Amino acid sequence: MIYFPITSPTLIFFVVLLIILLAPIVMGKLRIPHIIGMVLAGVLIGEHGLNILERDDSFELFGKVGLLYIMFLAGLEMDLESVKRNSRRFFVFGLLTCLIPLGLTYVMATALLDYSPAAAFLLGCIMASNTLIAYPIVARYGLQRHPSVMLSVGSSMISLFLALVMIAGLAGAMAGNPSGEPTGPASGGLWLFWVLFVVKLVVYIAACFVLIPRLTRYFLRRYSDAVMQFIYVLAVMFLSAALSEAIGVEGIVGAFLSGLILNRYIPSVSPLMNRLEFTGNAVFIPYFLIGVGMLINLGTLFDGPAMLYIVALIVFFGTFGKAVAAYLSSLLFRLSKPEGNMMFGLTCAHAAGAIAMIMVGMRLEVSPGHYLVSNDMLNGVVIMILITCIISSMMTEHAAKQIVLSDKPATAHSQEGDSKIMICVKYPEIAPQLLSQALLVRGSQSQGGIVALNVVYDDEKATANRAEGLQLLERLQRQASAAEVPLQTQVRLASNIANGIKHAFRETGCSEIIMGMHVHTDRNAKFWGDFIQSLYNGLNRQIMLSRFVQPLNTLRRIRVAVPSRAEFEPGFRRWLECLCRLAGGLDCRIQFHGRSESLTLIADYIGSHHSSVRADYTPMSHWNELPQLASDIAADHLLVVVTARKGTISYKNALERLPDELQQHFSGKNLMIIFPDQYGQQKEDSMSFTEAQHREESSIYDALLHWLYSR
Repeated sequence: MIYFPITSPTLIFFVVLLIILLAPIVMGKLRIPHIIGMVLAGVLIGEHGLNILERDDSFELFGKVGLLYIMFLAGLEMDLESVKRNSRRFFVFGLLTCLIPLGLTYVMATALLDYSPAAAFLLGCIMASNTLIAYPIVARYGLQRHPSVMLSVGSSMISLFLALVMIAGLAGAMAGNPSGEPTGPASGGLWLFWVLFVVKLVVYIAACFVLIPRLTRYFLRRYSDAVMQFIYVLAVMFLSAALSEAIGVEGIVGAFLSGLILNRYIPSVSPLMNRLEFTGNAVFIPYFLIGVGMLINLGTLFDGPAMLYIVALIVFFGTFGKAVAAYLSSLLFRLSKPEGNMMFGLTCAHAAGAIAMIMVGMRLEVSPGHYLVSNDMLNGVVIMILITCIISSMMTEHAAKQIVLSDKPATAHSQEGDSKIMICVKYPEIAPQLLSQALLVRGSQSQGGIVALNVVYDDEKATANRAEGLQLLERLQRQASAAEVPLQTQVRLASNIANGIKHAFRETGCSEIIMGMHVHTDRNAKFWGDFIQSLYNGLNRQIMLSRFVQPLNTLRRIRVAVPSRAEFEPGFRRWLECLCRLAGGLDCRIQFHGRSESLTLIADYIGSHHSSVRADYTPMSHWNELPQLASDIAADHLLVVVTARKGTISYKNALERLPDELQQHFSGKNLMIIFPDQYGQQKEDSMSFTEAQHREESSIYDALLHWLYSR
């Protein structure tokens, strides 16, 4: 035993990493949630177990970071539009999951445990709050945006905030009255405390919602380095948490608030989101769970039947109150039984919040040498933490499996349209944005991959250009790997760029193309450049041409110009699905301009398939009104023009003026042009001397008609 507890920082970190590695393996064999393994491992190695490690400053630091990370990720992964639509549900469930356990525990503590009103109120506040310790289980099943999960996360913040406010009020009251009994308005100091607290809280929240979005947009527009963006996000989280602690509220409230604010700037399928989740789940959150286990002393259970009696009462009444709140809310909101199980599983655990509150109680002196929290109450709360963590983990795992199985048919149906996207890249300044667009359009649940293609002319510079293309594709490979998305790369030599793209498109079995718009007007003054016209005339599949003047994740609105009869095109649902995924991933509003017949079908599709997308519909009676949109398109808006190939049902002569109108009215704006899917085979299938692969967009007949109209 002379070697324990371990004091070497290197060995301490090794033991922790060994637990993080082995706990999921062992718990997986036993079919027990991994989180329980982390907590039990902390019990085993802590000073109340084998005393292998001390709960030193590293566990304090990393544990605090892990708790902040849990709350930050919870805010970052919430569907804000669903939160706005269901704000009443959040408020109702938050009040129920706070007040019911509070009331039951208070009555139990005063009637059965003979606690003082102040001590009973403190215990009730502890049981009213909860910690989302089982949230990593939800993330593993991909249910972060499920309605029951978001209800649980939002209500947890409401209940925790109310509990912390009540604890602050109790501490303020006992500061002037140690007995804890109210003495009437003596307390001008108490009133002053509440007034200052509310003022500081309002100023803090307002400052966060005003300053953080402005700073974030400024930073993301100017710095694209992955490490700098990661550090910036963490700095915002810790600053927000520190400021919330400065005004008298736990830092987890500030971490959750910063996650909500940064939500729309960090798409769920972006490399930045993947880095944030990986860092938290790999180190910080397991550190927190192990640290919680090291606080638990199972030996107190054997101190006598009185201790077992206290633990049983605290666990039963607190957990029963959370169960009543969860299942009553699920009945009120007409949710299924698995969703009720999920709400109960996520909201019944107690960990860091309970520890923070019990520590506050241990500092409140009721008489000289006597404090509000007794040893029995402290031991009972700590044992309660272990039991509720086990209940929460097992119930959440069970509910997650039920929800996934019940949603499997719908998920399978939605994946029938999975697409394989080809992005054509050439310029390093444009390529990362095109890949980001492909990641968003692909969707987080899609099984389709992405192909990055670089086509170079087969001339005397082919070797140098090919080497540059390989370097560019390596950068994109690292970006896709950070988002955990499979990326196939290919550099192709061709004497004709359009033919090279079309041949690669067929060989790889892709379903659509994303490429940058022609921007080097110094080399070619044509709007379409050298080969884009030949490409969209030679392929009947969807092509998306994009031009971004600022990062995708800073866009606030997407404006879509829809031609009349677009709903009759075979590619109508595909481009609409892509735009809905783009708007959902960016969490920005999308506004459609078109005929009422088209807008009605678009609204029906979004309502049934993407109800969380914030969509507006503005009638545009004629395509000639397109230039009028330029007057109110801001720098952080994206204009999407759905066009048509000549000879299709939605094609109109006004589309011939599209290049001139875009150059004249929308220069310097974020722009996307979509050529939808069409029926028919690709031109390569029927190419012959009598059926040319390339067809000019303007013919002699068009020239004659133009001459007659001009007379």
